[in-house]
Amino acid sequence: MSLPDPATQPVAFLRALFDVAVARAQPAQVLPAHLPPPPKGRTVVVGAGKASAAMARAFEAAWPVDAPLSGLVVTRYGYVPPQWREQPRRIELVEAAHPVPDAAGEAAARRMLQTVQGLSENDLVIALISGGGSALLPLPAAGLTLADKQRINRELLMSGATIAEMNCVRKHLSAIKGGRLAAACAPAPVLTLLISDVPGDDPDVIASGPTVPDPTTCADALAIITRYGIGVPDAIRAGLQSGALETPKPGDPAFAGNRVDMIATPRQMLQAAAAASAQAGVPAHILADDMEGESRDIALARSVARHGTPFPRPCLLLSGGETTVSVRPGQTHGKGGRGTEFLLALALALDGEPGIHALAGDTDGIDGSEDNAGAWITPDTLIRARAAGLNPRAMLDGHDAYTLFAAIGDLLVTGPTYTNVNDFRAVLVL
Repeated sequence: MSLPDPATQPVAFLRALFDVAVARAQPAQVLPAHLPPPPKGRTVVVGAGKASAAMARAFEAAWPVDAPLSGLVVTRYGYVPPQWREQPRRIELVEAAHPVPDAAGEAAARRMLQTVQGLSENDLVIALISGGGSALLPLPAAGLTLADKQRINRELLMSGATIAEMNCVRKHLSAIKGGRLAAACAPAPVLTLLISDVPGDDPDVIASGPTVPDPTTCADALAIITRYGIGVPDAIRAGLQSGALETPKPGDPAFAGNRVDMIATPRQMLQAAAAASAQAGVPAHILADDMEGESRDIALARSVARHGTPFPRPCLLLSGGETTVSVRPGQTHGKGGRGTEFLLALALALDGEPGIHALAGDTDGIDGSEDNAGAWITPDTLIRARAAGLNPRAMLDGHDAYTLFAAIGDLLVTGPTYTNVNDFRAVLVL
């Protein structure tokens, strides 16, 4: 594809690269190659995540029309591909809330467990799992209510915990995650098709691993709860302390014959963007696909711009992963997610450095819980923000980056993309 000229249209160039990255992770492009032949018995599809509806649509399109097929998939409100509603389907789709779960997700998770009951070794379960599945399958463990899950989830999201830490807790407070869904499918084999949105692409972390064994323990979950001051009911704390809430582990017979295929990852989408940039004449460097930590601490590109190290200019610096934003208890905070916070921190660190433009966006189309995928910055971002009467430093400290970028018209708004391979960050140094 032909990209805009980076020298004359740097923001359009970065936006086009974001589109290239998202296209690389579209289920219709990557899923069909991973499908097995139909089994002797039934095929049951289950799934959860922001990309699961598009995965289900791609699966149906590629599956033989004369092969028995049924199933249930849950996705976020608004993440149903328009084409899905326009045609009959064999897989039922349910929408629920994300990132804080709701009753629709709880009911869907309960029905999903019922859907896989009574299967035999001649049947096959296909699990379509992508990021967001944790919140979309909020079936509480015994002694926990949905209201408890909602509160704990909010506290985790605000704590600054990594996605692996959050999902460790979620697995141990769930009746379906942490391998429990696969255990319910036995003796039917399970093929799990994953779109990764987590650093390191660990299958047990993606959507809290409902169909894969869990290497973490109750003790791990209890330590995380204690570290971040997350409140849990006494019965749950006792269950963690005693090991009563332990998850199925590697080597459990329930996972015998199961298989996991990673069909799209953050690195693959970054590689696609890097190749497109190189074809446009701008060498690209992938810094990492698994960055974690505070968004505001990740400020790049000054060394390249001023000293030509570690890379000569012009160049493109690419990174992915899932950074965190910590909000202290009781702290007043505004609107924004990881991408906009990263960009505002970067703009402040660069302080108008000439020739540097950057774009950051979540590949699912939602940065945090707002209506934008991310935003972009230019050398005059701070000048325009201050001319609008805004205080960029105070807005960063108040976690209100969305408001700043909305005011100067630099939000990246894509709507649902129907995939989810985590954050895309591109810094263009001309």
